[in-house]
Amino acid sequence: MAFHNALSIHALFIAHLGINIAYLVHPTTMQMASSLSSSSSVVVFLLLLFTSLCTAQSGTDGYLHLRFYNHERVLGSGPNATVVYAVERRGSTSGAGFGNLIVYDNLLRQGVEPDSPIVGRNQGMGVGSSVAENSGLTILQLVFTAGEYNGSSIAVQGPFPVAPLQTLFERAITGGTGRFRNARGYLWTREVRSTNTTLTGRLDAYITFL
Repeated sequence: MAFHNALSIHALFIAHLGINIAYLVHPTTMQMASSLSSSSSVVVFLLLLFTSLCTAQSGTDGYLHLRFYNHERVLGSGPNATVVYAVERRGSTSGAGFGNLIVYDNLLRQGVEPDSPIVGRNQGMGVGSSVAENSGLTILQLVFTAGEYNGSSIAVQGPFPVAPLQTLFERAITGGTGRFRNARGYLWTREVRSTNTTLTGRLDAYITFL
């Protein structure tokens, strides 16, 4: 829609200059050039057209919702744990002890089941940043390794509360790489399943582009 509107504006601009639009789509450069009133008009038109094309391709007016599941082998679950202490300043079963630092490398899957197809990895760190030890600060990258967004990533940061299962919390999407370059938005997380050794969370990313 933004691309269509931009072209309509350009068409009106061209008409105002007295340019024959039919010549603009003709493959012969000489005919197009002869229809322009001056070289400055050519430059202005090309700049406007180039801007509209870039806008359409980058999806600056786009909106994207992605859902996937974070599959974690919890802290202290043995040699296959995907969450470990980098610094353990104070004991805590959640890792949220004040001053603690944990790092993680969890699998992202399409669904909640442990054999659901893998789409990427959730790689990041968490810091016990609350004296009350009821939350932490997380900084992470959602790195896609399969599917449509293979090779791209989403940057996320924000609080991670120590809370019961099914608690919904929000973190900020601050950027990304590849298909998510200039991404902004928010990530909703809800832990939906747990065992003695695993924790599964549903991630909903709501993304717009600058």
